Amino acid sequence: MNTTTTISPPPATRARPTPPRALAIPKEGDDGLFRQSWYPLCLSSEVAKGQVLGCSFLDGKVVAFRGDDGVVHVTSAYCPHVGADLSVGKVVGNNLRCAFHHWEYNGEGVCEKTGIGDPPPRSACLFVFPSQEHWGIVWVFNGEEPLFDLPDMGHPEDTLEIWPYKFPRPFHSDPWVFAANTPDMQHLKAVHGVKFEHGDPHDLIEWDEWGLRYNVKAKHQGGVPIDWTLGLRGTGFFWRTGTYGDFWCAAVTGFGLPSPGMHQVFGAAMVLKGEHGKERLAKMRGITERTIGEDEQILDTIHYRQGTFTVADRTLARYLRIVRDFPRAHPSAAFIR
Repeated sequence: MNTTTTISPPPATRARPTPPRALAIPKEGDDGLFRQSWYPLCLSSEVAKGQVLGCSFLDGKVVAFRGDDGVVHVTSAYCPHVGADLSVGKVVGNNLRCAFHHWEYNGEGVCEKTGIGDPPPRSACLFVFPSQEHWGIVWVFNGEEPLFDLPDMGHPEDTLEIWPYKFPRPFHSDPWVFAANTPDMQHLKAVHGVKFEHGDPHDLIEWDEWGLRYNVKAKHQGGVPIDWTLGLRGTGFFWRTGTYGDFWCAAVTGFGLPSPGMHQVFGAAMVLKGEHGKERLAKMRGITERTIGEDEQILDTIHYRQGTFTVADRTLARYLRIVRDFPRAHPSAAFIR
């Protein structure tokens, strides 16, 4: 019986792979700094009136609490007195009371009184994060003042059916990695089955110093026509508005930052209230869950780098320049660790 033996060429003649080129992109937490963007922290439903919730954020811990006035505040989690964890404290009126010595802090982070009546030290203050509550999600900004605002969906929230959600576990990559899917035309086509009507929309991109937005007309999975405006501002969320088939819809997907090298997916799907509102919202919920499912394993295992690109990557490459140069800071560092 004849057999054929394949012999590899000697090392001197074997083709050798070229090591991948990679442009460095600072990771979250490099040099103790994080990008100054809006990040989702928790669902609104997780912080009922009179409740306090502890959350991991950046490289430490924060608390969100809602007082009698219904407003959510987000502050550093550790009492300036001796460091007790305020997440095991109690909301009293519109203040947060430490469980250990009953010092009380208002929504501005200022200690208003101590448990035994001593005058509060002037330096007894919490770090207060800029925060907003939209679409059933509590958002926080990494910084003392926001550099930009959250997007407007074009309709008041009370006219919308909204489904807020939180993915049950974090992914092992930084938030900007998920954000980079939006300008990644190859990803939209290969993973999510989007078929653009007139080629890749690179020339339709509107840029500013914080991100991008563009209109896309395409066929979605199943051949459903979509006419969407997609946008990114910063590195912590993306949004879209427009029509899916014959009805208007919108979605926001946020990428929380519970620790360096991780992100937690939040989002909200929304449609206009009306006769078919709940049915349409259920359809958008299904699309959202399917889309995240398509990305889940990719984003949980990727070692993202800007490597060997093609002409199809020119929008992605420009966005990654914004990511590399994005303002980074950590003014809360001394408070949340």
